[in-house]
Amino acid sequence: MDVKTTWWWVRHGPTHADVLAGWTDIPADLSDVSQLSRLSSFLPERAVVISSDLSRASKTADAIAKGRKRLPDAPELREINFGSWDGKPFSLISQEHPSLSKRYFSDPGNHAPPGGEPWTAVSSRVSEFVDLTTASRVGEHIVAVAHFGTILTQVQRATKQSTRALSARKIQNLSVTRLSVSSDSWTMDLFSRVP
Repeated sequence: MDVKTTWWWVRHGPTHADVLAGWTDIPADLSDVSQLSRLSSFLPERAVVISSDLSRASKTADAIAKGRKRLPDAPELREINFGSWDGKPFSLISQEHPSLSKRYFSDPGNHAPPGGEPWTAVSSRVSEFVDLTTASRVGEHIVAVAHFGTILTQVQRATKQSTRALSARKIQNLSVTRLSVSSDSWTMDLFSRVP
């Protein structure tokens, strides 16, 4: 019998920061308690909860766990490492590195910010962790609170979209994207839904 494991990807609460927030630890605004409650109620009760170790994800996971088993935070689920661009507004990055920033944002893949990660490395990092976690929790529901880029790596895995097409997708804060895997076949049946 084919057993399905389901990942419920949740993007962390809003930061209101107008900068590239990769590994910079910017806190989330979790003041909308009713929205957090709706989100928690939408998620399966019998699930484990895991998150990135950055506080905006970790604190969001704590806020929606509500009696679910909370697994240790995972640095593998961090956002893209933007290197020297991290914490800077896009306007400044495009002035400082006009050619590289254009290549990086128009055609993600093997281009990397100075001292940062290319898309291929982020995707490998996240996918390896997801595979290990899936193998140890076959048939379970896993709520993973993470970041825009982190979630997109797994959306790409399920949809097989190019990185260019993928970069046009938007994932709202406190939204749910649901992906399932069985027999190494990934499917997506929910994308960026805000309960």
